[in-house]
Amino acid sequence: MSVESSDTGFAKTVFGRRAGGEAAPTVAPRDAARSRGRAAEPRRETVPAGRRRRPAWRSPLTRRILALNMLVLLIPVLGLLHLDQYRQTLVDSELKALQVQAETFALALGSTAVQDTGSGEQVLLEDMTRQTVRLLLSGTALRARVFDRAGALTADSFLLMGPGGQVKVMELPPPETGNPLVRWIGEVYDAVVNGLPGAHGLPRYREAPNQTAADYGEVERALAGESGGRVRVDGDGRMVLSAAVPVQRYRQVMGALMLTKDGTGIEQAVRDRRHDILLVFGVALAVTVLLSLYLARTIALPIRRLAESADRIRGGAGSGLRGPSGFVPGLTRRHDEIGDLAQALQAMTDALNARMQAIEGFAADVAHEIKNPLTSLRSAVETAARLDDPEQQKKLMAIIVDDVQRLDRLISDISDASRLDAELARADAEDVDVARLLETLAEVYRAVAEQRGVAIETEVDERARLTVQGLEGRLGQVFRNLLTNAISFSPPGGRIALQAWRDTRWRAESGRDWVAIALSDAGPGLPPDKLDAIFDRFYSERPEGEKFGTHSGLGLSISKQIVEAHGGVIYAENRPEGGARFVVRLPAS
Repeated sequence: MSVESSDTGFAKTVFGRRAGGEAAPTVAPRDAARSRGRAAEPRRETVPAGRRRRPAWRSPLTRRILALNMLVLLIPVLGLLHLDQYRQTLVDSELKALQVQAETFALALGSTAVQDTGSGEQVLLEDMTRQTVRLLLSGTALRARVFDRAGALTADSFLLMGPGGQVKVMELPPPETGNPLVRWIGEVYDAVVNGLPGAHGLPRYREAPNQTAADYGEVERALAGESGGRVRVDGDGRMVLSAAVPVQRYRQVMGALMLTKDGTGIEQAVRDRRHDILLVFGVALAVTVLLSLYLARTIALPIRRLAESADRIRGGAGSGLRGPSGFVPGLTRRHDEIGDLAQALQAMTDALNARMQAIEGFAADVAHEIKNPLTSLRSAVETAARLDDPEQQKKLMAIIVDDVQRLDRLISDISDASRLDAELARADAEDVDVARLLETLAEVYRAVAEQRGVAIETEVDERARLTVQGLEGRLGQVFRNLLTNAISFSPPGGRIALQAWRDTRWRAESGRDWVAIALSDAGPGLPPDKLDAIFDRFYSERPEGEKFGTHSGLGLSISKQIVEAHGGVIYAENRPEGGARFVVRLPAS
C-alpha cells in the first residue's frame, strides 16, 4: 500500500532495478539524500530603516496616545475656564443685593431728605441728601448718586465739599508686590481669559463731565417708577454693577438713587475658581501624561519588539521570536491583544519553521526517490550500448520504458503534492454531501472491483445529515485512493465495506458533531508496527505480484494532508476478523 508522510527519519523500503529486470529491495538513509538536496542558505536582509529602534518620545504611537488623552482632558477644562454660568450667578446675586440696599437707602432718603413746600409740593433737599448719602454709605465700597426729577445730578458720594470746592474720591489700586514673573504670568493669564469668547459682551461704562439721568438707562426707568440694574465694563476691563430705584414719598417720585460697585469680588471669585480648576488640571495632566507614557510603553514597546523579531525572521536570522530563553519574555503570557499577537506570531513562526523543515525533507525525499529510477535508467542505457544481443537489448529497453513511466508518475504525484497546500489555502470551501459522494465513487469502482471478484458494499446512515465543509474534488481524491488500495489488496471473493455515519461521541469535548467514514477490506492487513508509517511519504507496501513502480508512495500521504487541511483525522487499524480498516473523521457542518 503506497503511503507518504512528513517524517524525516530513515527511508522506507525502496526499490532499485537490476539489469536483468528483477526488483531488488534496498534501504537508504534519508540523511544522506537530504545532505545532497539541501536548499541554499537564505539571503540575509537588513532591517528597514523605518523600523529601527527609536526613543520613546519619538514613537508615533506614543505621541498619538499623549495627544488624544491630553485633548480629551483639555476640552472640558477650557469649557470650565470660561465659567460664564458661575459668573452670571454671582452677578445676579450681587445685583439683587445691590437693589435691596438701594431700596433701603431710597426709603431713608424719602423719609429724611424730603421737605414739604408752602404750595404743598414735596422737594428733595440737596444738602440733606448729600449728608444722608455720606452717612448711609460710610464704611462701604458703594457709590451712590441721586438724580432729581429733571434728571440732574443732586448728590454723589464720591464728591466731597472742600475749601476749593468739590473733591472727587477715587479708590487707588493696591501697590504691586510679589515676584515680577508671577505678575507677568497673571497678566498673561488675564489677557488669555479676557480673550475668551463672550468676555467683551458687556456694554461700556462711561462718565460724562456733567452727568444726567439720560446717561444711564436704569436711572431713567427709576424716575419712571421702575427699579432696575445693569452690568457694564469700564475702560480697564473691570465689571461695574449698578442698581437704580425711585426715591419717593407717598408714592410720589422725587428722584432716583443709583448705587454702583465694581465687580472685583466677582472677578476674584471666578479667578479663584479658575485657579482651582487649573490646579486640578495640572495634577490630572501630570497623571495623564504618566499613564499615557506607561500605556504607550506597554503597547508601543512590545509591538516594536515583535516587529524587530519579524524583521529577524525575514532576514533569515533564525526563529526571530526565540532567544536564549525562548520567545520574547512575558509577551506570550500577557492576557491582552499584545499577548494574542505574540502567540499568533509564535504559532506563525513555528508553522514557518515546520513548513521549511517539511520542504527541506520533501526536497531530500524527492531527490532520493528520483535518483533510484535515474540510476536504473543510466545503468540500462550504459549496458545497452555495450550489448550486441537483440534479446538483451529488448529487455533493457523494457526496463528503460518502465523507469521512464515510473519517473512520469512520480513527478506527476510530486507536482500534485507540492500544489496541494496552495490550492487548499486559496479555494473556497462548500457543503459536501458525503453520502452522495461515497455512493457515486462506489458505483464507479464497482466495475473495476468485479473484474477482480471483489464486492463493494455501502452502509450510509440516511437519517443523519452527512455534510461537511470542504473541497469535494480533494475529498473525492482521498476516498478514491482508499478504494484503489482496498481493491488492490482484497483477494478474489473479498468484500469491501464503505460506511458513513454521524459521530456524536466527541460533542462535549469539541462542541460539534463529526462525520465518520470507514473503509474495510478483507486483505492481509497491515504490519502492526506500520500503522502510522503507512502515511509517510514514499512508503510503499504493495501486494505480491504487482508490477514494481506502479505507485509513487505518495497516495496516503496526500490523503492525510487533505484530511488534516479540512480539520479532520485519518488513521488505520487491523480488523480482528482480518483485513485493514481506514477511518476518516471530518467536522460536520
